[in-house]
Amino acid sequence: MSKTEKTGFFSNIKGDLTGGLTAAIIALPMGLAFGLQSGMGAEAGLYTAIILAIVASVIAGTKTLISDPTGPMTIVAAGIYAAAMDTDGGGMVVVICTFALAGIFQIAFGFIKVAQYVKYISYPVLSGFMGGIGIIIILFQWHSFFGENLKDEMIKNGEGPANGVIDIISHLPDPIIHHHWSSMILGLITILLIYLLPLISKKIPAGLIALIIGTLVSFGISELNLGEEWTFKTIGAIPDTLPDFQIGVLMDFDITKLTIIVVGALTLAGLGTIDTLLTSVVADNVTKTKHNGNRELMGQGLGNFLAALFGGIPGAGSTTGTVANINSNGKTNLSGIVKGLILLLVLLGLGKYLETVPIPVLSALLITVGIGIIDFTGIKRLIKIRNSDTLVLALVILLTVFADLLVAVGVGMVLSSFFFMQKMGDIVEEQSKTSSLSDIGKKLKIPASIKDRVYNYELDGPLFYGFSDQFKAQAEAIKDKDAVIINLSSVPYIDASGIYVLEEVISNFKDKGIEVVLVGVKDHIFKQFENLKVIPGTLPEENAYNSVRAGVKYLKNKLEDEL
Repeated sequence: MSKTEKTGFFSNIKGDLTGGLTAAIIALPMGLAFGLQSGMGAEAGLYTAIILAIVASVIAGTKTLISDPTGPMTIVAAGIYAAAMDTDGGGMVVVICTFALAGIFQIAFGFIKVAQYVKYISYPVLSGFMGGIGIIIILFQWHSFFGENLKDEMIKNGEGPANGVIDIISHLPDPIIHHHWSSMILGLITILLIYLLPLISKKIPAGLIALIIGTLVSFGISELNLGEEWTFKTIGAIPDTLPDFQIGVLMDFDITKLTIIVVGALTLAGLGTIDTLLTSVVADNVTKTKHNGNRELMGQGLGNFLAALFGGIPGAGSTTGTVANINSNGKTNLSGIVKGLILLLVLLGLGKYLETVPIPVLSALLITVGIGIIDFTGIKRLIKIRNSDTLVLALVILLTVFADLLVAVGVGMVLSSFFFMQKMGDIVEEQSKTSSLSDIGKKLKIPASIKDRVYNYELDGPLFYGFSDQFKAQAEAIKDKDAVIINLSSVPYIDASGIYVLEEVISNFKDKGIEVVLVGVKDHIFKQFENLKVIPGTLPEENAYNSVRAGVKYLKNKLEDEL
């Protein structure tokens, strides 16, 4: 059998059908829950779970990836939806245009090969970001779990709608005081089933079973008719068809809202890119394969673009669905397509029955998702080490919860870079050595007449902006010498700041009448010096040598001639 046949589209039909079915079972309750949390209705999550899964799997930069609504994307989408609907008219146009443009941005990210840069996001940033997302999901489901609709209550009290985490936290005790027993019971049953069923067998679709049992229990509670405290809300009517394709909406948006749309779309596109590519890395680790990140971004972008025009919310690669697919023997992109088609059949056949699903059941399901997203192990370790990583972690969590998700990632990356540069600068400073030539005189047979007149300054590591100040300070400390050898043989890279400070150091030595010799300059660095006129502008070419021995020989002749 040829390699092409082994990896072809229909090479693993049985495994891909099983994988797609498993992913669909997991995606059904999650799609309903995330759709509900977005504010656009449970059906919006299902539309995305269908359309995005099929389109992204057809293009397939990661063969086993399953695409769905995800926690991070839903949180941002919910914020965009709430803000747009608070405006005067045209709210849904803004929402659809924002979601669609996010897909276009993702396609563009694929074309400009953004995927290669995601690996530079540090672990504390990712851990803090996921921790913050988990906290937000839990907080946003807190009131629904106890049977209280926070937004309705606040409007009733004349306090305005709940638009943020601070509003939720400020009303945190309210649902406990005004709890509904039915909601609490349904929520607790759901949580117990989700955590206990995997202990019996990991093959049991805990989410779907919890959804079904929670709904059946709610029928019994309704039949008992125990009073107002035992009432609960359900999803409500769900269309049993896909909505109309709304391509014309893109032409109807208000140009004055363009900035809002672009900012929201970039936030979603950036978040979706990170979310998807991290899931692709997980898939690679499990399957021992190599994904095409940029191709995957194009598929995700097109999928999100089309899902938006069909009334869906933005989605991304789902780690849960992807791992379940792989564990069920899904190996090709057919599994993702199968998953989408199964959900489409469910929507068309069971849509009218899904409206009876209780909201507390979905809230409990999302609370378990929020708990699962939080990287408890990583957070515990990062707190224990108590260094700059701990600070980055804490700041990213706080910014994610109380400010903005993409701002949190951006600030975390900048801080991580600063701390990394500082650490690298300290390491280079520690490893770089200044010494008299007498320390290496035996190996090079240096005449006694010049041993104590020449300083050997050996740099170890990159000469970059994080080390430039230390380099200058160390150089200025060299006094009472006739010559200095600056040994760059262990310097792999010099940036613009490094070149600038090197020129300054050489000029300062020359002003003091100290001869300077560069040795061990690598070819690519030497070419930089020539292009920027460091050589021969600041230092003559005869003062640059491949080895310390050659440099010492030059200084020997020069210094002995001056005696």
